[in-house]
Amino acid sequence: MRHLTKLNLIGGGRVARTLGNLWHRSGLLQLQDVLTTRSATSRAAVDFMGGGRAVVEPGDLRPADLWLLAVPDGQIAASAAQLARLGLPPATVWHASGALSAAELAPLQAAGWRTASAHSLLSFATPERAREQFAGSACALEGNPEALRELQRLYSAIGARCFTLACEDKLLYHAAAVFATNFLPVLQAQAESLWQHSGLPDELLPKLRAQLLRNAVDNLLALGPAGALTGPAARGDTDLVQRQGQAVAAHDAPAGSAYEALSAMAQRLARDGRL
Repeated sequence: MRHLTKLNLIGGGRVARTLGNLWHRSGLLQLQDVLTTRSATSRAAVDFMGGGRAVVEPGDLRPADLWLLAVPDGQIAASAAQLARLGLPPATVWHASGALSAAELAPLQAAGWRTASAHSLLSFATPERAREQFAGSACALEGNPEALRELQRLYSAIGARCFTLACEDKLLYHAAAVFATNFLPVLQAQAESLWQHSGLPDELLPKLRAQLLRNAVDNLLALGPAGALTGPAARGDTDLVQRQGQAVAAHDAPAGSAYEALSAMAQRLARDGRL
């Protein structure tokens, strides 16, 4: 019987469930143990992924070939230290943070483990949607060269387009992802708040949201950022930019600051074709 590489997961959230399910369906890995702090979460993760054993006590974890720490950034170092204290055989271990480097796994590296990080440039809104959207997504790899070769194979097998990243560039790399994805819902929510405050009927919002976002994305894809740019900053109407900024600031100070900063960036993009 062919030996399948065993994977243990620490964390059972959206990233863990998405990747675990994709690897399980590929037949490339054997999902072994899934550790979370609550049994219901572990069981739900195992059910979604289609394999593995739900675990809530670190001491119940079995040795594995691969370990993914799919936990929040603030818990990675503590999880690595906890795993190192278990005294399990060294293996390949990585975390999924886009901002933090493999240095977060220092206790395991000191114990002879091969450490890395792998961050998929994808909005993991839900595991169901992320699973369908994953193929073709970019994946930034950083860390031990031997670990990176293994991760290149694993992520490529489920459709990722992998590239290596220097550890000192991770914060800027992840900030770029935040600009590209995380801020869009914030900006849309702010726009809708201002529309509602100015008297636009609520029943018009869903169609307006869909129409404007779809048109903006279509233009961006067809023309690129500079070509798709419109509005007062793009056409150099500095007086209107200033007046609108003041009106927004009077309504909501943080939104006014954001409007001013984004307008300045829009003016630079319109002038230079780049930021």
